[in-house]
Amino acid sequence: MKKKLIAMGLCAVMALGALAGCGSSNDDQAADAGGTVATDGSTSMEAVIGSLGEQFMNDNPDITFTYNPTGSGTGITAVSEGRCDIGLSSRDLKDEEKEAGLEATELALDGIAVIVNSENEVSDLSLEDIKAIYTGEITNWSELGGADGEIVLIGREAGSGTRDGFESITETEEQCAYRQELTSTGDVITTVSNNPNAIGYASLAAVDDTVKPVSVDGVAPSEDTISDGTYKIQRPFMLVTKTDGELSEAAQKFFDYATSAEAADIISEAGAVPVAGK
Repeated sequence: MKKKLIAMGLCAVMALGALAGCGSSNDDQAADAGGTVATDGSTSMEAVIGSLGEQFMNDNPDITFTYNPTGSGTGITAVSEGRCDIGLSSRDLKDEEKEAGLEATELALDGIAVIVNSENEVSDLSLEDIKAIYTGEITNWSELGGADGEIVLIGREAGSGTRDGFESITETEEQCAYRQELTSTGDVITTVSNNPNAIGYASLAAVDDTVKPVSVDGVAPSEDTISDGTYKIQRPFMLVTKTDGELSEAAQKFFDYATSAEAADIISEAGAVPVAGK
């Protein structure tokens, strides 16, 4: 679903992020004439944050924006430890994270697409089917109307916001019989695209035409079905900050822009559902 222009722009942002890592502290940022904004976290938010960061730098050429795609749990830890300005999480904060002085602001909604290989004949699964697949109760595609073949379960690593959201909604926490646990959304998509018997889950914002998202209980994942709640497997994209500290001027400027109605079209183009103005 990602547009080619978004992907090109994201590469530039990612390159900056790779060079800068998670960035420096707010004190270091204040020493810069234009300032920097360092973000760290969810790989599922890559398209959204990359597009927002690219536009933000176009509008503010004196500010450097970086994004470090490390996963939701790592991003939350990074902002807690002061290693970046804004953490990125594809799940809401846990009670202990809130108690540790963090707060989360909802940026957008994202569907978690259940994806299969493009050659797979199966195009619709119930939520119960998905639970049975991931807990090992259903092990062959022929049990679901597909071709004979052992189902290969692909998932994310522990600490991933996508995994947390998927397992919570499908009620499969600590029950999934994964064949592979991968560390990024892109790796899940690539692995499923290369294995005719594989099934995985990934941010809808990241899904491309190399894999096939299936309908869940007859509802296909889309901006409309996520917005109206009829697509059941969805979660929030969150900006995580400290409750007891102020953002730098540059970071606050990005935060205000990202959560404004002005950014809604960019978020939508990146494949997520903006919450600003809704």
